[in-house]
Amino acid sequence: MTEKTARETATPSREKPWLFRTYSGHSSAAESNKLYRTNLSKGQTGLSIAFDLPTQTGYDSDHALAKGEVGKVGVPVCHLGDMMTLFDGIPLEKMNTSMTINAPAAWLLSLYIAAAERQGAHRSVLNGTTQNDVIKEYLSRGTYIFAPQPSLKLTSDVIGFTYTEVPKWNPMNVCSYHLQEAGATPEQELAYALATAIAVLDTVRPTVPAADFEQVVSRISFFVNAGIRFVTELCKMRAFTELWDEICVNRYGVKDEKARRFRYGVQVNSLGLTEQQPENNVYRIVMEMLAVVLSKNARARAVQLPAWNEALGLPRPWDQQWSLRLQQIMAYESDLLEFGDIFDGSHEITAKVESLKEGAREELARLDAMGGAVSAVESSYMKQKLVESNARRIGAIESGEQIVVGVNKWTETEPSPLTTGDGSIMTVDPKAEAEQIERLKDFRSTRDKAAVDKALAELRSAASEGRNVMEPSIAAAHAGVTTGEWAQTLRDVFGEYRAPTGVSRAAAEVKGEKMGAVRARVEQVSAKLGRRVKILVGKPGLDGHSNGAEQIAVRARDAGMEVVYEGIRLTPAQIVNAALEEGVHVVGLSILSGSHVPLVTEVLERMKAAGLSDIPVVAGGIIPAEDEKTLLAAGCARIYTPKDYDITAIMGDIVTLLDASPKAA
Repeated sequence: MTEKTARETATPSREKPWLFRTYSGHSSAAESNKLYRTNLSKGQTGLSIAFDLPTQTGYDSDHALAKGEVGKVGVPVCHLGDMMTLFDGIPLEKMNTSMTINAPAAWLLSLYIAAAERQGAHRSVLNGTTQNDVIKEYLSRGTYIFAPQPSLKLTSDVIGFTYTEVPKWNPMNVCSYHLQEAGATPEQELAYALATAIAVLDTVRPTVPAADFEQVVSRISFFVNAGIRFVTELCKMRAFTELWDEICVNRYGVKDEKARRFRYGVQVNSLGLTEQQPENNVYRIVMEMLAVVLSKNARARAVQLPAWNEALGLPRPWDQQWSLRLQQIMAYESDLLEFGDIFDGSHEITAKVESLKEGAREELARLDAMGGAVSAVESSYMKQKLVESNARRIGAIESGEQIVVGVNKWTETEPSPLTTGDGSIMTVDPKAEAEQIERLKDFRSTRDKAAVDKALAELRSAASEGRNVMEPSIAAAHAGVTTGEWAQTLRDVFGEYRAPTGVSRAAAEVKGEKMGAVRARVEQVSAKLGRRVKILVGKPGLDGHSNGAEQIAVRARDAGMEVVYEGIRLTPAQIVNAALEEGVHVVGLSILSGSHVPLVTEVLERMKAAGLSDIPVVAGGIIPAEDEKTLLAAGCARIYTPKDYDITAIMGDIVTLLDASPKAA
């Protein structure tokens, strides 16, 4: 055999695949632990923890704002006991754990470190990531607590602590994922994420020795979104790697090429998952995953895929397994990992990458001119731009300019055997919240109160004096401090913050005959009612995904209605009080956390008690058919779900509802 023939027949060397993750958590620490151990046994190689909304926003499970939200979109973690249960039987010194936590990231990392120490593991061997990107929370996801400056201080504390104490940890995951979910164009996604990284590094830089700064830069990672425009998304990832290298060299003088590498994880797009013909989502997920694994020079370090049925409700373990198997087939059955970058030298790819970089640089220059990412948050510039770009995206789908198969084209379908019958999605047992609260009460009753008080006093002192809060937080975790107590201590020091909504300045200006007809009807009904139709758009509970509510508010204003929208995180009592004080004609509630039944029901009950039962209440969100029946029976006038993608049609329906209910005046 010749040397050439031997080379040709040899088995190609294969790269090690990316980390396989599944974003998960629900009900309780014990139930989530079962799920994690099952997924790991099926070949998952890293954990990605979803926390429930009370945990993400710094409340214990028995807080008034937590009602209806406990265990719905993730696992409740109120104290060290919950964290230890969550990882029971999972050795943390051997695990790579990603935690999607932002405002209380310092606290959840402290609980994680304390749990590892209770297992006997030293903090220096721990491997994983805290998302810890609060800036995008003001723009898209809404789980912020404090104003930007104290939030950046907490982020800086985590970074300054981990690079020496937990050197394998990624202390911050700059997260552009939710920017795309909020409507960001690829150029905006690039610019806003990179501006966030710059704001964080500029904050950290003066606090660490100059000789250590390259090490700090090397631990910053990114978490991105990959949408359905496959070629554009692939080019976006190549643009990210090149722009990050430029920033590291030109702004920060990082000489070590390894420290400048763009290290990122990905969850592919959930925004594009459809309630209609949900089986089509499998193909969308495959296409989106290809964008982040095909190009070797810009390949993800970790991938987590949504389940095909997430537009319907919580995925079952089988649905998560299906997504995991997709990753394994791509990594182990295909020959993808046997080759170098197959796009190097492509004129089309190079041209698109350069175009994206140019657009991102222009937007970065605008942000820099206004003082950077924090100033662009406080002025509502970035939020306004996201609301506007999302309005354009939705308008393109409504008009048919952007085709979504099964939604606005080829809508004829056979009944899907995947979505029929009981148990096609997973639901959280309503008893889970009460059981979690009982466990929390038991935990509080058995701890050493003096130790808790001492730990909280030290935490308050560190925060007030500007010292790093990590060691006091770890001590507080060991002492039995709860999530709500930790966050309230910092609320007392830093105060709370309400971010600009971006709605008041956003311009959508939808045109066309259909919108013209709705505007005319708004005028007619306004004349009949004796004043301008007035709608209150409210988000009860802790759900911070405000994209839908913002688009409803903007479109209602464009239709000629007067709009009351005060942003996220309102109690049912606050919403009903606003309806009374503002004299609205209709109340629209937006809830995407799965807490629609208790929260909408409470609003209806409070409306009746306040003598407002003549004012119709409509609701929107990911609401299963059975829950829709429950809410309609409770008195909700209309239910809108993702299948109702035509917002102008929704406006027309609301006007029809008001026209038939003149008592609403």
